[in-house]
Amino acid sequence: MILTALEFLGLIAFAASGALAAVRSRLDVFGVVVVGLTTALGGGVIRDVLLGITPPTTLRTWPYLAVCGGTALVVFVFHPQIAKLRRAVLLADALGLGVFATAGTTIALNASATPYAACLIGMTTGIGGGAVRDLLLREIPLVLRKEIYAVAALAGAVLVVIGHALRLPPGPVTVVAAAAVVGVRMLALWRRWNAPVAKGPETG
Repeated sequence: MILTALEFLGLIAFAASGALAAVRSRLDVFGVVVVGLTTALGGGVIRDVLLGITPPTTLRTWPYLAVCGGTALVVFVFHPQIAKLRRAVLLADALGLGVFATAGTTIALNASATPYAACLIGMTTGIGGGAVRDLLLREIPLVLRKEIYAVAALAGAVLVVIGHALRLPPGPVTVVAAAAVVGVRMLALWRRWNAPVAKGPETG
């Protein structure tokens, strides 16, 4: 129950952030819904494909599509008000990252993935939808830029694996790990922490 609730919370958060990015790129209502759906469901689809779960979980039942599509439509209608809530939008994106990275890791472990594979699959679940969103909008994926993003997702995945190894209750472990991802991501934004980038190309 906790895992399902967190997953739907992450779907709403990612669908909202994806739809808002699509609105800023001047897409029509169909494009906004498509980008919102892709952002929300992309990571989970990639996760299930890597784990051999077919068809992907989010494509089997209608509530996933309904929640994400409805969220995208709400953003399309009320985007002027939502765009003013910049911190709330950043928090929503961080929340989606934390939920999907940790839930993806838990699902991978339940599917008998090795700890190493579970960490990578969890991180990919967290960043996958956002990467596809950026590609659809012809932007360099956020995960490839200097901001602390994938590292936060990987840290949350590692916490889940450690909790699993210690045989701690999976629900609370997932919640704590997701909160840690959100905390690291928001702290990095606040303190303007960035991963190192290469300097300009050498000449001569």
